[in-house]
Amino acid sequence: MEVLRPQLVRIGGRIYRKNPIQEQTYQHEEEDEDFYQGFVECAEEPCDAYEVVQTQQGFRCTVKAPSLLYKHIVGKRGDTRKKLEVETKTSISIPKPGQDGEIVITGQHRGGVISARTRIDVLLLTFRRKQPFTHFLAFFLNEVEVQERFLKFQEEVLEKCSMDHGVDSTIFQNPKKLHLTIGMLVLLSEQEIQQTCEMLQQCKEDFIDDISGGKPLEVEMAGIEYMNDDPGMVDVLYAKVHMKDGSNRLQELVDRVLEHFQASGLIVKEWNSVKLHATVMNTLFRKDPNAEGRYNLYTADGKYIFKERESFDGRNILKLFENFYFGTLKLNSIHISQRFTVDSFGNYASCGQIDFS
Repeated sequence: MEVLRPQLVRIGGRIYRKNPIQEQTYQHEEEDEDFYQGFVECAEEPCDAYEVVQTQQGFRCTVKAPSLLYKHIVGKRGDTRKKLEVETKTSISIPKPGQDGEIVITGQHRGGVISARTRIDVLLLTFRRKQPFTHFLAFFLNEVEVQERFLKFQEEVLEKCSMDHGVDSTIFQNPKKLHLTIGMLVLLSEQEIQQTCEMLQQCKEDFIDDISGGKPLEVEMAGIEYMNDDPGMVDVLYAKVHMKDGSNRLQELVDRVLEHFQASGLIVKEWNSVKLHATVMNTLFRKDPNAEGRYNLYTADGKYIFKERESFDGRNILKLFENFYFGTLKLNSIHISQRFTVDSFGNYASCGQIDFS
């Protein structure tokens, strides 16, 4: 991290600089925990974003968080909590492992309680970003016609291009899992899944109904493209999806859904726009047929997550199947899909959905 360009963290409409301190390493521990101190408020707003209640003993504030993240507030041997309590002159009560509840902050001074709450929020955000994606918002693209055309595509590719480097049957998508991803999510409790369902319903009421007109969106899945820069070394090949009427309504809809979820913090902002694509070939499938090709590329502390994969030569495929037609679909539902989990039909398991009609 550059001293003159520290990482910025947005919480509750305010922006903070994240100033690192020296990490301590303990032997016989599973992993090193990061602790950041000295979050300096950059905005000019007063610290009134949190609900702080005055009591007979002083002030009190509560924090809702998934129990999975409690350990990061406690720290090794309780060091993180103790440091927070000393520096903010507060007392922090955290539910025991495996128990649900709220983190409770109490103190004699309102400013100290707010400071502790801010630091806890930053820690929660930091370690949430280290969690692997658990769910994703998506359209399913597995109508019978499209599945049949996809299998035809696979058959012809293997017939004409199987001699090309890296091309074999193991890197093709499962036709029952064809989908169009809007955004990746980290949902760590049933409450967060319910919150996501409610937000999706709010999107429907606020703008989806207006864009869709209360009807399914008729789209075509046609043409292929690759993700990286070298067609001779491809890791992901995808089919393009566009509105049948030539309008931009699908792109507008998914971009606004993405923007809404980014503003809530449920989706970390990586892009300003959704890249509409349906993965048809992915080299991650080569070693793991259940792989999905989406993972957190970087941890919150900037460490790159390496995924070993063998690329394939896609030049002939791109030349021969550039305009391959996979079929038409009527997109009528956005699903909250659970990764690595399928339903009785072989589709990704859905934890909730909204329908256009």
